[in-house]
Amino acid sequence: MKEVLKNRTKKFAIDCWRLCNEFPVSREYNAYCNQLIRSSSSVGANYRAACRAKSNADFINKLKIVEEEADESMFFLELFMEIGEKKKGEIKRLHEEANELLAITVASIKTTRNRKSEINNRK
Repeated sequence: MKEVLKNRTKKFAIDCWRLCNEFPVSREYNAYCNQLIRSSSSVGANYRAACRAKSNADFINKLKIVEEEADESMFFLELFMEIGEKKKGEIKRLHEEANELLAITVASIKTTRNRKSEINNRK
């Protein structure tokens, strides 16, 4: 599962970059594209960092960053859905992928917290 998510998060970043490459070059589009490229690539980078976490607390902290960046990516994709005339289908697909990555991340955080809690209760 770890490798599948590494690949999905990397593909998400690349697909967001490709989407942004389709928009006109203007001050307005550039501002939103830069933010989307940063947040979408941060999803993958921070997921990879979480995979190398040194403790459960470190893992959760890194996944919280993934959660924030996936949500931020969704925000910019929502802006593009409302203002963009191009690539509406691709924007919607990327928004759905960001939402799925967000849900997986939140579930992983909850699972890790629950395991930690169970271990502490056994002590």
